[in-house]
Parts: sequence; C-alpha cells; structure tokens
Amino acid sequence: MKEFLVELTVSVPEGTHQAEVDRRRAAEAVRAKELAAEGHLFRLWRPVGEDRVIGVWRADDEAELREKVLGSLPLQPHPNDPDLTG
Repeated sequence: MKEFLVELTVSVPEGTHQAEVDRRRAAEAVRAKELAAEGHLFRLWRPVGEDRVIGVWRADDEAELREKVLGSLPLQPHPNDPDLTG
C-alpha cells in the first residue's frame, strides 16, 4: 500500500443547523474509525479553528484512494467540488 497526504476543506453552508453538522461529523467519525481498522486511515488531524482536515491515507493507488476510500466517506457534495470521475 502507498501512503497519501490528503487535505480536505470542510465548508458548512450558512444556515445549517448545528444538529445537522454534529450528525454529519458523527457519521464521518464512524466511517473514519472503520477505515482505520481496515488499514486505510493512518492519521487524521483537524487543526483547531480551521475548516480543514489533514489525513494520511493508505491505498494501493490513487484510483482506490478516490473511489473506495475517500469516496466511502459520508461527505456532502458541493457544486465547486472538482470532477474526480476521470
């Protein structure tokens, strides 16, 4: 397996209720714990006061990282997200 350093920016749309933010973070934490148990997540940082998450992820290649590892996180898609299908 290869290791990948990935930075994700977390943007919460204005007007989102805190209960929804908490629910999504809890779902992401559950999936992150599963990915760690599977050997795909080595380390995760959420810098205090910042809207980003930095992680060291493990996968056989970039396709597996995108499609099977990061793609399995319960993240909310955003219209400005890059097209990662190609």
